[in-house]
Amino acid sequence: MMRQERWTADRIPHQNGRVFVVTGANSGLGLATTRALARKGAHVILAVRDEAKGQRAVAEVTAESSGARLQVRRLDLSDPDSVQAFADRLRSDGVRPDVLVNNAGVMAPPRTLTAQGHELQFAANHLGHFALTGLLLDLMTDGDDPRVVTVTSANHRLGRIFFDDLTGERAYSPMGRYNQSKLANAVFGRELHRRLSAAGSPVRSVLAHPGYAATRLQTSAPVGMVKLLFGRLLLPLAQSPDQGALPQLYAATAPDVRGGELFGPDGMGELRGAPRRVKPAPRAADPETGRRLWQLSESLTGVSFGLPAPA
Repeated sequence: MMRQERWTADRIPHQNGRVFVVTGANSGLGLATTRALARKGAHVILAVRDEAKGQRAVAEVTAESSGARLQVRRLDLSDPDSVQAFADRLRSDGVRPDVLVNNAGVMAPPRTLTAQGHELQFAANHLGHFALTGLLLDLMTDGDDPRVVTVTSANHRLGRIFFDDLTGERAYSPMGRYNQSKLANAVFGRELHRRLSAAGSPVRSVLAHPGYAATRLQTSAPVGMVKLLFGRLLLPLAQSPDQGALPQLYAATAPDVRGGELFGPDGMGELRGAPRRVKPAPRAADPETGRRLWQLSESLTGVSFGLPAPA
């Protein structure tokens, strides 16, 4: 049905009264997601690393939707202290998100380690979102149709998790480590679904990927051939951020979404098109990989969800 009817952002139900946290909301897919939700009356918290850029995004969206309810709050997903501070501020302000959209990401930089010694892409794309979700989950339990939407990539199908060399000390490929982080997103989303289901939680964990969308992701961090390939040579094949954001918007708002599902574009190779249900890689759905990554992530972040492991 979704393929035939070509779902668009115009079909998002009214979101009045619902609170969304969107990471990386100042540009690209995050900004497109914020814009579409604001049009439908949502209260959106833009979780961004650069607050000045976040305020410019707010000005852009409110120019289109004068009654938009938007807030900017600082969040650096590669910094555990920043993630904790963000969650603490929401809690102290009495903010209870209904939907968390784990959207922000970094793609294919030179090998970089965070202050905690984690490889940057694994830290920002996966560990930061893992910790953020765990810190906000209890605030979401009584929400209006609560959901955690984690944005992965079609590239998760090319990835593997280097459990024996997470930092890339022995071997580092910028795209290989990006693919690892996107596989980790997919594994996390599926394992979170299993654990939420085992706990009888009303929160749904859903996955989405944008296909190939033209955003700053392909140009802000990559260097060399990766930047040339994705930032220039393949750019004519890319869809707009507004189109690329549709799968995560569907995952966040459509009434028929079920926990554990993955949504991506319906076109050839899942590169572009309207959102539909797609299959994750077998590695992403493997319960043993999910259990192992979960335990590792709790250890590396110090954040425990308090959810039972599925049988």
